[in-house]
Amino acid sequence: MADNGANPIFLVVGSPAVGKSTTSRSLAARFSKSVHIPVDDLREMVVSGLRLPGPEWTDEIGQQVQLGRESAVEMAFLYHAAGYTVVLDDFWHDNLQNDYRRLLAHPSTRKILLLPSQEIAHQRNLHRSGDSPARAYIDEGIRIVYQQMQAHIPKLVAEGWVVVDSSSLDLEQTVDAILQKTSTN
Repeated sequence: MADNGANPIFLVVGSPAVGKSTTSRSLAARFSKSVHIPVDDLREMVVSGLRLPGPEWTDEIGQQVQLGRESAVEMAFLYHAAGYTVVLDDFWHDNLQNDYRRLLAHPSTRKILLLPSQEIAHQRNLHRSGDSPARAYIDEGIRIVYQQMQAHIPKLVAEGWVVVDSSSLDLEQTVDAILQKTSTN
């Protein structure tokens, strides 16, 4: 177990199909008292009127994404105050820094950008989605997110984000890299 007396909050972001949820769940499992909050799951709790992110970003999509993120932050703070290590995962979008400003300002927050090569993300999507109709939707999301992220990476690094290129890493190696780079081992 990675416990060292502290209970960090990890925010793990990246494009679709880079392994955010799988990595986050495995990261949380390294701690004796932890919770994994997949923000997509919170957004998908909308029963009627769900709008999925896509190439055309509407106000309604933006509102649903923001509500999901605000809910995740509240959950994170509640669990953190109770002594849990918290691992949130979410997709990258230009609004991310603003939507998570309260969480990003918290001294226990560790900011992680999972960034395998875009080719690897597409390969992982193919492996995960196969011939499903979701494959094209996710591939488009990968292209959009990688395009958006590129201009932000130097600024993110300057702001203390840890960039983990998991292109050639398996799951355990990716988690090890996160723990090593955030000095949480």
